[in-house]
Formats: sequence, C-alpha cells, structure tokens
Amino acid sequence: MDGEKISRRKPRSDGQRNRQHLLDTAKAAFQSGETDIPLDEVARRAGVGIGTLYRHFANRDALIEAVYRNELDRLAAAATQLAGTHPPVEALRAWMLLFVDYIAAKQVIAPALNGLVGGTCALYAASAEIIKGTIDGLVSRAVKNGDIRPDLDPLDFLRALVGVSNVAAAPGWEASARRLVDILIAGSQPPTASQSRT
Repeated sequence: MDGEKISRRKPRSDGQRNRQHLLDTAKAAFQSGETDIPLDEVARRAGVGIGTLYRHFANRDALIEAVYRNELDRLAAAATQLAGTHPPVEALRAWMLLFVDYIAAKQVIAPALNGLVGGTCALYAASAEIIKGTIDGLVSRAVKNGDIRPDLDPLDFLRALVGVSNVAAAPGWEASARRLVDILIAGSQPPTASQSRT
C-alpha cells in the first residue's frame, strides 16, 4: 500500500521538476535573445522529450505565458517568505531588490510575450493586481512598525524603479535601480524627533 502511494506520487514530483526545468530553459533562451526558439529545442536543452513539453504546455503561447507567470509567482512568494524572516523595512528593501530582477526578466521576456495570440492586456492586468497587493502589504507592515511614513503611496516605490528601467534601459540599469532602492527607503523614513524640532 505504502509502495503504491510512493509510486503514484513520484511521477507528480518528476512532472513538477520537468515543468520547472522547461520554464528555466525557456527563460534562459529568452534572456539570450532567442525569442523564436523552437519548442523541440527547448525540450532538447531541458533534457526531456517533446511529448513531455506538450504535456505541460499545449503550445508556444502557453509556454511563454507560463515563463512570465513563474517569475511573478516567485516575486509574490518571496514577499511572504521575507515578511516571515526579516524586520519590516528590511523585508520591503529585499523585495524591492527582487522587483528590479523581475523588471529585468520581464524586459527580456517581453519580445516573446508580445507575440501572444490573445495579447498581453489581461496578463499584465492580473500581474499588476498581484504586485500592488504585495507592495501594499509590505509597506503597511513597515508603516505599522514606524519605519516608513504613512503618507506615502506604496506604488510610488515601484513607479520609481520602473521609471529607472525605462529611462536608463542601457546595459547596467539594474545597478542604478538597486541604488535607488536604498535612496527610496532612506527618503521614506519618518523624521526623527530632532529633525521635527528644526
């Protein structure tokens, strides 16, 4: 009986690993500029058969969308993990650094995403809601702890980082964005008692 349970579970575990490996392989191809990489080549690089790829992703659009959603899921999951292991303002700072990585990933995936048959409007709208809810929770926690001024719009943090990525889209913009995270955190702290008296 126990052996039967183990044998039933193993394919699911292998399947999840295969799926993740396919997503990572596709993302690596997109990052290197191979936005039109054939699906059989993705499967070959991932070390699986084309049938395995099609069991997870019905077509090219499904794979591209899954790569994007996987990055979004990682970002959302990181917020929960950071909130449980870091002080509020440090969790916010660490997550904003991850958001820079997410922007970079989105930029390299964008050419592939733009080819989706159904367009990207619904996909981006759903991701915007997830990101907004995540940053709201992190900022709210930091405000309650007295680390961040309560009069700030949480989305201003993200608008600033996205702005840097758009204005300084040349190679190396991520370094500017990471420096901006510290500037934003420092500028968002409430004034100290001595500052308020001056």
